[in-house]
Amino acid sequence: MDRGSSEQVLVTGSAGFIGFHVARYLLARGVSVVGVDSVNDYYDPALKRARLAELGYSDVSILDGGTDAWRAAGGELFSGINVPSKAFGEFVEHQYETPRITAEDLERLRASGQKMVVLDSRPFEEYQRMCIPGGIDTPGAELAYRVHDAAPDPETLVVVNCAGRTRSIIGCQSLRNAGIANRVVALKDGTMGWQLSGREVEQGASRRAVDPSPAGLTKAQAAAERVAQRFGVKFTDAGRVHAWLRDQQRTTYLLDVRTREEFEAGHLAGSRHAPGGQLVQATDEYVAVRHARLVLIDPERVRAVMTASWLNQMGWQDVYVLANLAGLDLETGPRKPSFRFKPWAITTQLGGTVLDFSTSLRFHHRHLPGAWWVVRSRLKEAREKVGDHRMLLLTSEDGALAHLAAPEVAALWPKAQVRVLDGGHAAWKGPWESGVEHATTTRDDIWYKPYDHEAGFEQHARDYLAWEVALIEQIKRDPTIRFQKF
Repeated sequence: MDRGSSEQVLVTGSAGFIGFHVARYLLARGVSVVGVDSVNDYYDPALKRARLAELGYSDVSILDGGTDAWRAAGGELFSGINVPSKAFGEFVEHQYETPRITAEDLERLRASGQKMVVLDSRPFEEYQRMCIPGGIDTPGAELAYRVHDAAPDPETLVVVNCAGRTRSIIGCQSLRNAGIANRVVALKDGTMGWQLSGREVEQGASRRAVDPSPAGLTKAQAAAERVAQRFGVKFTDAGRVHAWLRDQQRTTYLLDVRTREEFEAGHLAGSRHAPGGQLVQATDEYVAVRHARLVLIDPERVRAVMTASWLNQMGWQDVYVLANLAGLDLETGPRKPSFRFKPWAITTQLGGTVLDFSTSLRFHHRHLPGAWWVVRSRLKEAREKVGDHRMLLLTSEDGALAHLAAPEVAALWPKAQVRVLDGGHAAWKGPWESGVEHATTTRDDIWYKPYDHEAGFEQHARDYLAWEVALIEQIKRDPTIRFQKF
C-alpha cells in the first residue's frame, strides 16, 4: 500500500468522524485515502467513501476485506494508540542504551542525600493529575530548553519521567543528545512503575520549570546547534513556506512546538499547536498524512530542532525548522476550528436537551449539566434513548463536530429546534457535571489507558507496560515502519 513518496493516509474508525478529522488533517485534495476497518464492526465503508467524495477527495479506496484480509495476507496488526511513537521509544532505548533507574533505586538515592531533580516530561494537565513527589513539570521538548536553569550544577542527577515509558526514554535521550554535563536517567516505567512498586504519587502539584535565563538560553541554543548538525535537521524560510501552502497536491503542516501560552500569545496564522514532546509521543494525533511536509515553529529554535531531530529518526523525510517568522502573518488566541461545512445556527445559552459529541472519556470527566453522551455514527441509538424533545443543544470539544452532526440530528428529530453551542466546551465557562449516567451507547469509542479505567489499575498498568515493551518485536515484522539510527 505504500506508494513511495506520494502522500497517503489510512482512515479507520467511524464514518461519523470523517468530516471532523478531514478538516484538521487532510489539507490537500491530492492525497491518496484508503479506508480500513474490521469487516466485523458496524462501520459502513460505503458511507465513508461517500463522505470523502463529498469533501472533494477523488483518490479514495476501501481495503477489501478490511483488517481481517490484511492479517490473512501476512500483514501486521497493532493494538493500542500512538503505536509508531510508542514503538519508536522502545527502538531508542535499545539502540542508544538509554540509562534508566528503578523506583527503588531513585528512593534510595534520595535518602542518601544525592543531589537530584525529577523532571516530568508530560503536559501540565497530566502532571497535575499525579506525579512523582517533588517532580517538576517540563514537557518533552522543553527539557533541553529549560534544563540548564533547572539543574545548573553538573553534579545534579537529572531523572526524567512520564506516566509510562516513551516520554521518559525520549526525554532522557534528548538531554543526552544535547550533551548536558549532568548524569541523566529515565525513570523505569514512569509513574506507573512508581505506583506498582507500592509508592504514593503526588496529586495537584503545580511546579513548572522556569523560563530560561539569558545564560541558560545561550547554552540551550548551542546544544540545539550541535543536535541539528548531528541529526541532519533542515531549515526553511517564509518564501518557501508560502509556496508550499499554495501547492494543493502536497500537504504542509505548520506545527508550533512551543507551550500553549506562547502559542496563544502570538503564532503563525494557520498553524496548529503541537508541543514538541507530544508531537513525538503521539505523532498520529497531529499528522495523518504520510510523506507530508512538516514545518516546525519556535522562534528560539531549540524546541523545534530537538523535535525535528526525533522526527528525522522516526523516518519523516520532509521536516523543516522555520528559521524566522519575518514575512508571515501572525494571530493570537487559540486556533479557531475550520471545516468545510456550512455552520449551523448557534447559541451561547444552555437550554433544552444537550447532546454531547465528545469522547466518552472527556464526557466522563466533565460535561454540561444534564447532557447526554452521543456518538455521531450511532445517532439512531441516541434517538431511541433520548426520545422526543422540542429543543436540542449540540456541543463538542470546540463545537466543530457538533456543527457537522447538526443536519443529521435535525433529520432524526424533525420537530425539534436544533442549535449548536457557540465554541463548544472551549467557550463554556461552566457549570460542569461528571459521570456517564446519560450514555446513549457503549463506551468503546476510544482506547482507554491504564489511568482512564475506573478500577483494576494495577492489572491495566502491567498489561500496558508489557504491550509497550513488546512493540519492539512487532515493528520488526512490519516493513512500513523503518526508524533510523544516527
